[in-house]
Amino acid sequence: MPHWHAQPGTSGPKIGAGLMKLGGSKLMSQVTGALLRAFFVALLVSLPALLLPDISRDVAQVVTLLALIAAMVTFAEYSATYPGLIQFRDAPPYNRIRFIVLFFLVLFLSLLARTDEIPTMFGLLIQAVAMNLGEALNFSYSPVRLLMLSLPAGLDPAHVNMVLAAGALAYTIGVIGLLGFFVAIFTGYWPQRHAQFNVWVNLPTFDPTAGLDVVQRLERDAVVNIALGIVMPFMLPVLLRASTFLMQPITLESPQSLVWGVSAWAFIPVSLIMRGIAMNRVAVMIREKRREIAAAEDLIPRPPQSVYS
Repeated sequence: MPHWHAQPGTSGPKIGAGLMKLGGSKLMSQVTGALLRAFFVALLVSLPALLLPDISRDVAQVVTLLALIAAMVTFAEYSATYPGLIQFRDAPPYNRIRFIVLFFLVLFLSLLARTDEIPTMFGLLIQAVAMNLGEALNFSYSPVRLLMLSLPAGLDPAHVNMVLAAGALAYTIGVIGLLGFFVAIFTGYWPQRHAQFNVWVNLPTFDPTAGLDVVQRLERDAVVNIALGIVMPFMLPVLLRASTFLMQPITLESPQSLVWGVSAWAFIPVSLIMRGIAMNRVAVMIREKRREIAAAEDLIPRPPQSVYS
């Protein structure tokens, strides 16, 4: 840059100004995207309190505080150069699919929970679909049946049917979101082929220097996450039922507890399975990259070695 300034008529300052302008526009785009994500996360946290009736002032204040905290954490993660907690930040649409699944879970369950007091055409439609799904998925040893059986005895049958419908609806939404991610994987849309994929930026909590080889650890963690995601819908109701011997049983009678409890029951397994599939895909990419590097090194002629070497 000093050399360019010392020679007038060269294009150095223009190039430097162009690079600064490009970096500034990229930074503004990143900050704007972080603000939008923070807003949507805050909206997601406060959505049940906005839709459900009879929300007390204390609950509204707590929800507002949690929404602000979630928004600040999201903005800090997406506005920083390197993330600290959020995985696959620079590998869309992984986190977008997860957010969309959770958003529809909370939205539809909130509309379902308020239909008895505030009936609307869309809410009645969701209730009818959820009831039909509940009847279809209410068979022996199904996750929805186990969720219903985890409730304590003596509850209102109408509330039990509501939990059955909410669990069936949430389970269906989770399976649809998981199928969407499968399609993105097998069609080559994730990771995007035209974009660079930085493993260590997208896996900030993964330590590549600990333990076994990176590919083996990724494959092992992928298997563990997928297995946990498959087993968890069956195990969580059993654990809830067993916890009644140590603490007050969870009844899900409050509309907010129904929405968030069933949403967590359906979303956490889906998120674990998606994480396992993504880590397995990253392991495959690293293995393929190693093969390409090894093949390229084999094509390079090696220098002749002397007898002494």
